Amino acid sequence: MNLQALFSDGTENYIFPNEPEVGDVVTLRFRTAKDDADEVRLLTGFGNIQMKKEKNTKGDTFDFYRTSVRIGVGGLSYYFQVKKGDDVCYFHRGGVTQERVGTYEFNVVPGFRTPDWAKGAVMYQIYVDRFFNGDKTNDVETNEYIYINQKCVRVTDWNKYPEVMDVREFYGGDLEGVIQKLDYLEDLGIEVIYFNPLFVSPSNHKYDTQDYDYIDPHIGKIVVDHDGVLPENAMSNRNAEKYRVRTTDKRNLEASNRLFIRLVEEAHKRNIRVIIDGVFNHCGSFNKWMDAERIYEQADGYAPGAYLDRKSPYRDYFHFYNQEGECWPQNDNYEGWWGHHTLPKLNYEGSRELEEYILNIGRKWVSPPYNADGWRLDVAADLGQGNEYNHKFWKKFRKAVKEANPEALILAEHYGDPSDWLQGDEWDTVMNYDAFMEPVTWFLTGMEKHSDEYRGDLYGNADYFIGAMRHHMANMMCPSLQTAMNELSNHDHSRFLTRTNREPGRITYKNSEDAEKGVMECVMREAVVIQMTWPGAPTVYYGDEAGLCGYTDPDDRRTYPWGRENQELLKFHKDIIRIHKEHPVLKTGSVKMLTWGEHLLSYGRFMEDEKIIVVINNSKERREVVVPVWMAETAMSGRMKRLLYSYEKGYTTEYEEYIIENGEIVVIMGPHSALILEEKEQAGNF
Repeated sequence: MNLQALFSDGTENYIFPNEPEVGDVVTLRFRTAKDDADEVRLLTGFGNIQMKKEKNTKGDTFDFYRTSVRIGVGGLSYYFQVKKGDDVCYFHRGGVTQERVGTYEFNVVPGFRTPDWAKGAVMYQIYVDRFFNGDKTNDVETNEYIYINQKCVRVTDWNKYPEVMDVREFYGGDLEGVIQKLDYLEDLGIEVIYFNPLFVSPSNHKYDTQDYDYIDPHIGKIVVDHDGVLPENAMSNRNAEKYRVRTTDKRNLEASNRLFIRLVEEAHKRNIRVIIDGVFNHCGSFNKWMDAERIYEQADGYAPGAYLDRKSPYRDYFHFYNQEGECWPQNDNYEGWWGHHTLPKLNYEGSRELEEYILNIGRKWVSPPYNADGWRLDVAADLGQGNEYNHKFWKKFRKAVKEANPEALILAEHYGDPSDWLQGDEWDTVMNYDAFMEPVTWFLTGMEKHSDEYRGDLYGNADYFIGAMRHHMANMMCPSLQTAMNELSNHDHSRFLTRTNREPGRITYKNSEDAEKGVMECVMREAVVIQMTWPGAPTVYYGDEAGLCGYTDPDDRRTYPWGRENQELLKFHKDIIRIHKEHPVLKTGSVKMLTWGEHLLSYGRFMEDEKIIVVINNSKERREVVVPVWMAETAMSGRMKRLLYSYEKGYTTEYEEYIIENGEIVVIMGPHSALILEEKEQAGNF
């Protein structure tokens, strides 16, 4: 039996409809080599069904078997059994096995669909303070307030490297700056912007929310202000009048929300969607519900914070270890996330009012007039005190958000197996660390994603790459996989270009300049080729396209290098994003590994009328590679045309043809090269 020919997956080529409702009849298909099976059976929890061979009108390479099943309330789990003579094998999400499977079954959940606009969408992550300063009047002023025991700083040199303790340093990037650069993003080919948090917050990262109802005026709009900053000898924020006015005066807050409305409208005019960051596991010590910095105590229209008043309406929003009356005011015996006092953990189990408030926040920002297109959920698996409540909350959150905006995406930050949350009634998908960022990083650089460690045993290890991909991709159903955020870099990990130097480092013991030494742009281009041709939503971290380097947080949060961009790398991103968008197969097509070896990968993306082949040679040697493209359902003979070839010194999109003979092509791959080919249309092509 030709085991390499056996195939099925969750795309519409092999299950239709692939996002069914209860009661729908779905058609399931399975592929074998031509005349290579006596019987194919669909194995399910309620029995097994013999599949019927389709009438073959597509050549002599494959047979396709099909059957139809009505989807019940409980959904469908299934895999396949193939018999030929005395040989029997099974096929599931992990591939071919000789034994019956207990895991890796295909799963279909009725009613679970993810937005079509998000499938394979090209996303762009913006850390607002570091992107572009479009409005100098809203900049945080030096000594405006105290954050983590020291006064905040306005950085006047846009090109300055971040400090080791960077959270209180502000470069001035804002939403007006993003609006001014929307044409740049449109020209780059971006389809979705994902913003790091935008709500009122004292830090530049804004993962310590101060007020969920409003955009921070420091990145929004300041229409009323206060003269003066804290005196040099100030030890607290009791007299931080400038900060108080800027962040509590409703005129500033409402003007900032209006600016966000305008940003979304301008983005939507350019067919760019907007995803915002929701930090709902914890808030910040500055939060109006806690008010540990006494910002709201002297502001009009705010109830007393739980830190200051035992009778605060927000007391149950937090877990106080010591509830005795004499502990107030200034009761600092509260639970912080991972012990961080600046990040009070929210006490959902103790307050139905808090739960409903956050659910309303979920509804609010994806509804008119704000019309955000989705949420990214920070440390989503940590919310609540245990798994039981966590799952209960996210079910409620999904219902609230999807009722408000059925086309909103719910995307969670998660490390490890996310399958418990991806059963169709909680999250849509995840930031794809396990099934993208880590396997790609290990294979191409041998580096851990923080640049903390080099692993020579994983560098160029194709078997590990494929095993990791198969295992972790099997934890996601197709709707989640096609919308998973595939990043090479982000605000929590080192820049991928820095990882290409294969040198561990952090700015705690190395200079920022070291992150730029010995980097290999050719390896970066290989990574971007994989990113733009692998299932999921390729997500560019701002500045990666322009050649930014950096160790992990905070060095990965350098400013976008306006006027100093790596023009070749920027042009490369524009070309490969264009290729990604021009070929629907790269968004929703099947994927199959074709051949692999040390520092070598090749895979196919294919659907009914489109076939693309990708070859990666990450070795230092020139290699001749024989690629069995027939497994990606190309013709057994014909031609393929080159879409892009990246090599050590650059890249090209010039036209070139490759001959398919006996279902194979032979390609010459230079050192550190990547090749994208498309099957050329021809009469009778299959």
